[in-house]
Amino acid sequence: MEKENNNRTKWLHLRLTEAEYNKIHSAFAKTTTRRLSDYARKILLGKPMIGSYRNRSMDDFMAELIRLRTELNGIGNNFNQVVKKLHTSPRSEAIQSLLLAWELEKRSMLRQIEGIKEYIEKQGQSW
Repeated sequence: MEKENNNRTKWLHLRLTEAEYNKIHSAFAKTTTRRLSDYARKILLGKPMIGSYRNRSMDDFMAELIRLRTELNGIGNNFNQVVKKLHTSPRSEAIQSLLLAWELEKRSMLRQIEGIKEYIEKQGQSW
């Protein structure tokens, strides 16, 4: 049995005025489609579109949580690097500077965690 090739290899280029683009983009924002290319493909091929059943506040909430998670991951990586250097450092001067850096990273991490808690509480109250 031969597999059907569903790869999209053909391009369709078109130019729009700013007004046309804004009109298409605002219609796209009112649908559940995640990518503009998927939206355009469905419209051009006459496929049915689903209106906006997405919860916009949940989308915003998830975007904010993703941003905060990325920041926390960076802080966690810095924290792990400091701890690793602390364990492998033979000199006391280096240990003192690493402890100072660790304290600054810890404070930054605690601020981010507090920001997450505040945002979650705010979202909870608005629901």
